[in-house]
Amino acid sequence: MPAFSPLKLRLGGSLQDKVVYGTGDGGRPCTPFVKNASEMHGFTQGCLPLHRWDELNAFFQKSGAKIVFGLNALNGRVHLPDGSMGGPWDHTNSASLIRYTASKGYKIHGWELGNELSGTGVGAKVGVEQYAADVIALKSLVDNIYRGSPSKPLVLAPGGFFDAGWFTELIVKTKPNLLNVITHHIYNLGPGVDTHLIDKILNPSYLDGMASTFSNLQGILKSAGASAVAWVGEAGGAYNSGRHLVTDSFVFSFWFLDQLGMSAKYDTKSYCRQSMIGGNYGLLNAATFQPNPDYYSALLWHRLMGTKVLAATFSGTNMIRAYAHCARDSTGITVLLINLSGNITNQVSVTAEGTHAQTVKKHTRKVRHAPGFVQAAGSMRGEYHLTPKDGSLQSQVMLLNGRALVTDANGNIPRLEPVKVDAAQPIAVAPYSIVFAHIPNFSAPVCG
Repeated sequence: MPAFSPLKLRLGGSLQDKVVYGTGDGGRPCTPFVKNASEMHGFTQGCLPLHRWDELNAFFQKSGAKIVFGLNALNGRVHLPDGSMGGPWDHTNSASLIRYTASKGYKIHGWELGNELSGTGVGAKVGVEQYAADVIALKSLVDNIYRGSPSKPLVLAPGGFFDAGWFTELIVKTKPNLLNVITHHIYNLGPGVDTHLIDKILNPSYLDGMASTFSNLQGILKSAGASAVAWVGEAGGAYNSGRHLVTDSFVFSFWFLDQLGMSAKYDTKSYCRQSMIGGNYGLLNAATFQPNPDYYSALLWHRLMGTKVLAATFSGTNMIRAYAHCARDSTGITVLLINLSGNITNQVSVTAEGTHAQTVKKHTRKVRHAPGFVQAAGSMRGEYHLTPKDGSLQSQVMLLNGRALVTDANGNIPRLEPVKVDAAQPIAVAPYSIVFAHIPNFSAPVCG
């Protein structure tokens, strides 16, 4: 995890709205979850004992991660005739946990209210008017408990699926600054049992379908004049734990990196992948703790793509996905190219249009250098070509420039080194491959 520093970890999910905290305020025993098919999400209410919370915070401190913790938002509510959960949120137990956490000096980056209760909900739903009032109550709670503290945790909500009307009302009722982060979840590929997941991942039109969600959410935030920023709070692509040899294999990096590029394009500030470990969509293999391909994709994104996003388009086949950012901790830019085609190698040249937009074009006979592309004689660029072992999209081993990415005997991740290429030459994007290209001599004024 230190490789991703500063890393955010979110603790939450389906069962968070069934967790009580063993702070002693309820006068009841602290008992664990018990499986019960008749209960929501298949479990009874469970309790988080304080000694376990202490252990978790010791781990958080060692990891160096920024922690977002999901609170139980269903405490005190009652079932309404329309199927929703009504009545105000009883925050007594949550307040006790937050006070205990602050008193121990544990650093929490943010407190998030509830899991997937927005819109039609998953398992349960809460009307937006009541939910907005509860978010405001949480903000007041956090402000009071952390008054005088040098660092105050963020308040995040709703941690659910985007519903334009519901989200609009929440944003309007909490503007301009009663909500710090608006979070939404993404499982746009459908259930993990779907046998057509790979077809969806390789379909550019299907991938494009998420653009409207990112765009609409940004539009709502801007038109409302809210100070809140957008995060993807949870994204596993295919729900119900994904699918073995799809969401934990090479092919899923097409979806994952496209999501990172698209979300950044629409000013999403953080993207939380489901999960670090667990299910068939973990960045780490749950049995061996070996990194799955998406771990390395995420690490290269983290190291190469800066926070300033450039407008990037590709002229040619729609099977190439193209994104460009100012390079991270370096000069120039980094371009991400994803080839969804299994039989065409694209020769790609990078040109600049004007001083802002960067255009990625298919190479024909010669490289075109537009004004703004400072090309010094003999200059080089670094390329990171990602392909699957043995050419199998469902391989769980990723190759970087032809070398298998595996940890050593001590569990250390391998060095991620580029190949150096003459910057005057086009970028060769092989079939079913992904390329990060760091172009240090590309002059984009916004990159400084």
